[in-house]
Amino acid sequence: MTIGVVATLTIAEGKNEEFEAVFSDLVAKVNQNEKGCNFYQLHKSRTDGQVYVVLEEYADQAALEHHGGTDYFRELGKKMGGCLAAAPSVEYFDGV
Repeated sequence: MTIGVVATLTIAEGKNEEFEAVFSDLVAKVNQNEKGCNFYQLHKSRTDGQVYVVLEEYADQAALEHHGGTDYFRELGKKMGGCLAAAPSVEYFDGV
């Protein structure tokens, strides 16, 4: 069963460009290294330029756990942390 993830991130004023650059690097690494990730894409709100949503889908729980355990995810997550205005909101979904 696939697992969907929706992560909502609110970015601090003036940090959008830095955040997008760091996240772009993360997307490239996920797409290059994670065969169990079906998609991993950043979207920016049309109504609030500080809000982004990451849409993710993994083949299974093992693929999701692999993603969270990668060195590049942890390293780039630390870099993104300085761009956040609030804690991320993450919601998990089971494919039907």
